[in-house]
Amino acid sequence: MTALHTDALEAAIQQLDAGIVEAQQSPDSTLLRDGVIQRFEYTVDLSWKLIQRYLRDIAQVPETEFRTKKDLFRVAARMDLLADAAAWIDYYEARNMTAHTYDGAVAGQIYRLAAPLARDARLLLQGLRDAA
Repeated sequence: MTALHTDALEAAIQQLDAGIVEAQQSPDSTLLRDGVIQRFEYTVDLSWKLIQRYLRDIAQVPETEFRTKKDLFRVAARMDLLADAAAWIDYYEARNMTAHTYDGAVAGQIYRLAAPLARDARLLLQGLRDAA
């Protein structure tokens, strides 16, 4: 059986949490907000890649069942790795928005998703560890 290494996700979640705390202490700092957004991005990326690895290598789900990220999140939710596939689809879409545009209003929307992502990523991490 393939081992699933979750240490990078755990570190990303810890960094996201720390960034959120620091940004909350300086709510007018766009630099700190932007740092949280960057941490949001790589937490989302690590999460979906671990989900994909788990589904493919450990759960042996045929890749034809998760051709898109939306499919990936839905399959993971059916397997109880995620509580809410729609929330993860929103995180992924928000993450993609950061790569294609920079707008203060969009940045604010993504920043507000950081705390819910951190919570959901911790649940994912625990679920992956329990399942693996």
